[in-house]
Amino acid sequence: MDLKAKVNEITDKVKNDKDFGKKFISDPIKAVESVVGVDLPDEKIKEIAENIKGKVDIKDIAGLAGKLGGISGIMGKLK
Repeated sequence: MDLKAKVNEITDKVKNDKDFGKKFISDPIKAVESVVGVDLPDEKIKEIAENIKGKVDIKDIAGLAGKLGGISGIMGKLK
């Protein structure tokens, strides 16, 4: 599996699919697992989620932030 390609795919999905963006914000691990489609170790999934977090501009999904406790709520969910 090309992890870099998966990170890019999921990043695009977070930015362009409002429902998936909400899912990513509320539970990034489960959101990543739903797209990856294979059972990876939790540490690998967390690594992918962190890579995506680094590529997503919080402003892109700011409309979702208020529903999840603001920026600090989002960042807390990504840890």
